Amino acid sequence: MAMMGPAAEIPDAYIAALSGWQLELCTMLRAAVMRAAAFDETIKWTNLVLMANGPCILIRAEEHRVLLGFWRGKRLRDIEPRIKASGKYELGNLVMTEETDVDPAVVERLAAEAWRLNFELGNPATRT
Repeated sequence: MAMMGPAAEIPDAYIAALSGWQLELCTMLRAAVMRAAAFDETIKWTNLVLMANGPCILIRAEEHRVLLGFWRGKRLRDIEPRIKASGKYELGNLVMTEETDVDPAVVERLAAEAWRLNFELGNPATRT
């Protein structure tokens, strides 16, 4: 596993392909997100992508880090200031390593707000 996630066709296989701290972290992230709202899971761009009125959240395991990405991440930095803006739109990522402490309750709160924003503001993949 280099700069892209494991090759998988379905979300369960994506998680099953992980090991060690990444398996533990991605399992926790996925469970927290799914507790927050009714997301549809898919694999896109070698990432676990959670859809809600368009792409909403991604989980990406790389060799030395895990990304928790949000299509509207710039709007979520008041909840989690470690989210870094990424790209020219509203993308934002929380970059985690084995040492990063992440509270599942915060992940749940981020996911619930990301879900709400997608339904309030529309599909973030549709540019107007």
